Amino acid sequence: MFRMLREDIRAVLERDPAARSVIEVILCYPGFHALVLHRVAHVFYRWRLFLIARLVSQFSRWFTGIEIHPGARIGQRFFIDHGMGVVIGETTEIGNNVTLYQGVTLGGTGKEKGKRHPTIGDNVMISAGAKILGSITVGANSKIGAGAVVIKSVPENCTVVGVPGRIVVCNGRRLQPGVDLEHGDLPDPVAETLAEIQQRLERLEMKLSKPSVTAGAVGQQSKEAKQQ
Repeated sequence: MFRMLREDIRAVLERDPAARSVIEVILCYPGFHALVLHRVAHVFYRWRLFLIARLVSQFSRWFTGIEIHPGARIGQRFFIDHGMGVVIGETTEIGNNVTLYQGVTLGGTGKEKGKRHPTIGDNVMISAGAKILGSITVGANSKIGAGAVVIKSVPENCTVVGVPGRIVVCNGRRLQPGVDLEHGDLPDPVAETLAEIQQRLERLEMKLSKPSVTAGAVGQQSKEAKQQ
């Protein structure tokens, strides 16, 4: 567990330019605090001391604003940036090198038993406010855009945006393996569609304006001819 925590600290230092030292991460990062407490709660959960595990997780929720069920399985080098409002359900499985931002929900869709929360692959980045719901899988090296609602499984090396989530990039421009934090560069299909509609309207207006100009010129010529 201590080796994993050491790797988690390194992950914070690598992915957050505001992190200046190990001591700062240990003392000032709620995402790291929530992860440490989850590691402890998960041990109690595996020992089937469920009440103690839930008490630790509830203290973590009160202390950090991040709710991680003690049953969730989280890999190495996990990083929650800012973290307020993050919710991770009981049967969630998270791989290595995963990054979450504030307001992310890894939740279920009903009262079904068994596996009811998402499985997140390695090197996945989930942007602020995204919701991933149900027993689905997000493949390795994928990105989930801010505010997206994902209810279907996502293949590897894909980018998902929108409500409901739509895959807008997948292997056509393959995402490089590793941790990718450039979520400001995610495509916006709605904005692109609106821009295309605007261009078409401008072209139509130009076409419509040409006949009117021609007709006006012909009418003026006819009027001059009559006067002569």
